Amino acid sequence: MLNSRNGKERFDVDLANRLARFIQESPAESPTLDEMGAEFNVSPFHLQRTFKRVVGITPRQYADYSRLKDLKCRLREGENVTNAMYNAGYGSSSRLYENAPERLGMTPATYSKGGEGMFIHYAIVECHLGRILVGMTERGICAVHIGTTDAELEGVLRREYPSAIIEESARAACDWVRALLDVVKGARPHTDLPLDVQGTAFQWKVWMALLEIPYGETRTYGEIASMIGHPKAARAVAEAVNANRTAVIIPCHRAECKDGKATKYYSERAVRNKKVLLDIEHQRPPDD
Repeated sequence: MLNSRNGKERFDVDLANRLARFIQESPAESPTLDEMGAEFNVSPFHLQRTFKRVVGITPRQYADYSRLKDLKCRLREGENVTNAMYNAGYGSSSRLYENAPERLGMTPATYSKGGEGMFIHYAIVECHLGRILVGMTERGICAVHIGTTDAELEGVLRREYPSAIIEESARAACDWVRALLDVVKGARPHTDLPLDVQGTAFQWKVWMALLEIPYGETRTYGEIASMIGHPKAARAVAEAVNANRTAVIIPCHRAECKDGKATKYYSERAVRNKKVLLDIEHQRPPDD
């Protein structure tokens, strides 16, 4: 029975991998579930259920995020919006623009201009880890960075959206900032703060896995890779953890190498902060 289960698991993983490649290579706007089922001679229901169990998202969501990643790369490389849109597999501008605010945080044209016209306000406050910046849009928190100086933190915030309107908030003690400070101090183990961050389908899978790690515990990059159905992707998991822009809220401090150390992406300060956050979590277990 064990061998049978292992064999079925390998078949399901292989099916999910082949479907992912098919979606990525499809020239159409997005293959339908019926078309995908016909391609692999599998019922659409079984195909969707298997793919979501292995990958963590539906085939449609994977297709959307794959096209979005391609679009963002093309826009960043200077391709004009119309060409980038069609080359990324969008059959019409309306399909892209109707979902752009939720997925890009702005329209594609704005993204290609470095966030021109987008408004981000931020607050920098003191905590026991040092200075902490909280960047916010009207939809939620888009950045949490910990550093030494205000100038350093402001510079980090401006890197992805150099043309956005970025201003310091007059409401440094707003509810979102206060709630985040409570999490940093260990006064509240969980938070339902709204987020406004962008990432690839793989990055989102890793970030969701980080949120599933119990308070006060850690997981290796390899273990996280297994959690999301990619047991050999430990290095890619580490890169996705490093890409997290909302430290503490998405708890990247709970990820580590198999020897218990941080990766090359961590500065000495980040390593110290990681230890402090974990020590706090160990001392103050969450309420049931």
